[in-house]
Amino acid sequence: MQLFSKIYVRVLLWSRHKYATYWLALVSFTESSCFLIPPDVMLAPMALAKPDKAWFYAGLTTIMSVLGGLLGYMIGSYAFQLIEPWIQSLGYMHAYQLAEVWFEQWGFWAIFLAGFTPIPYKIFTIASGVAGMALIPFIIGSTIGRGLRFFLVAALMYWGGKRLEMQLLNWIDRIGWATVALALTGYFIFA
Repeated sequence: MQLFSKIYVRVLLWSRHKYATYWLALVSFTESSCFLIPPDVMLAPMALAKPDKAWFYAGLTTIMSVLGGLLGYMIGSYAFQLIEPWIQSLGYMHAYQLAEVWFEQWGFWAIFLAGFTPIPYKIFTIASGVAGMALIPFIIGSTIGRGLRFFLVAALMYWGGKRLEMQLLNWIDRIGWATVALALTGYFIFA
C-alpha cells in the first residue's frame, strides 16, 4: 500500500509553495509551546526541495523554535494551572513530571537534550518556566540543542540532494510502515 509515498510527494509539493517559509516559521514557533507536529516534517522536504536555502531554513527554524520555547517558558511561569488539564489529556503528564526531575538534577543539560532529541520539547519549555530555570541558560541550551538538531536535518538534506529525494521516494512506504509498527509496539510495551 503506497500511502506514505503519496503523502511524501504531496509534502514535497507543499515545500515548494511560495508561503512555505511562513508556514515553517509558524510551525517552528508553535511546536515549542503547544503544537504537536515537529518542524522537521517541514524543514526536511523544504531543504531537499531547495538545497541552496537549507541553511537559511535551519536558521529560521532554530530562531522561531527558541522564540516559541520562550512562550512555553512564560506559560510555565505564569499560566501552568490553565494548561495542566491539556497536558494530562494529551498523556504528557508523565513526561512533564520527568522533566521536573531532570531540571532539578541537570538544569541546562535537560533543556539542551530536550531541544536536540525527539523528547517533547514543549513539555520541557513549560517545565523550565514552572521550575524557575534561569532564563539565560534556558536560551543558550535551547539555541544549541535546537540548532544542532535542525542544522543536522538541513545538512543531511543538502548533502543528499536529488539522489536522496529519489531514494526516499523508493523507500518511504517501507520506512513509514516500519515506523507505525515500532510506534504501536512501543505503545503496547510501555502503556
